[in-house]
Amino acid sequence: ADVVFYNGLKLEGRMGDIFERAAARGRFVRPVAAMIDESFLLEPEGQPGHPDPHVWMDVKAWMAATDAVAIAMCQADPDGCDTYKQNAAAYRKELALLDEYVRTVIASIPPGRRVLVTAHDAFSYFGRAYGIEVRGIQGISTESEAGLADVNALVTMLVEREVPAVFVESSVPDKYVRALVEGAAAKGHEVVIGGELFSDAMGRPGTWEGTYLGMIDHN
Repeated sequence: ADVVFYNGLKLEGRMGDIFERAAARGRFVRPVAAMIDESFLLEPEGQPGHPDPHVWMDVKAWMAATDAVAIAMCQADPDGCDTYKQNAAAYRKELALLDEYVRTVIASIPPGRRVLVTAHDAFSYFGRAYGIEVRGIQGISTESEAGLADVNALVTMLVEREVPAVFVESSVPDKYVRALVEGAAAKGHEVVIGGELFSDAMGRPGTWEGTYLGMIDHN
């Protein structure tokens, strides 16, 4: 490929090291999250120096990624730079409209119901940006295992606060989320699967959900 983009912030694990070496050799390989100011980044508790990589969940933050793409494309293909800049500007306008849309939709949820329980901690930026309390069963990595104590604590929270729904993710096994449903039922509280969210993956190629705009809209 002439140009390769990746998220960065350790999302890709060891593959990130390969991308960094390719960039050092002069290839056009760019981490799109590099344009996001460090002061914006969230660091999970107990993991200093390892920011949460799920920055795309805040639409305003992802506008900076658009700038990173435009700059890299201009470097790789200077003759097309004006077109890339124009397209980036047009896309940022779409993202601004999307951000306002998300805020309007979330505002329709009663404040006491703005609790999002999902399979893993992929929605912290979403929660901070749009005023939703987010609780993930697993950590920010899908390779981490949820402990029994973590599941039981979430079950207790669901029952005590009468949370009506939890959500599965398209790219994460749903066994822990279903354990929450079963645990709450055992305590006399019905919790349903509210739907499937996109976290570390978008929808199928060629669909609305297979685009960034559509993924956020769906969620």
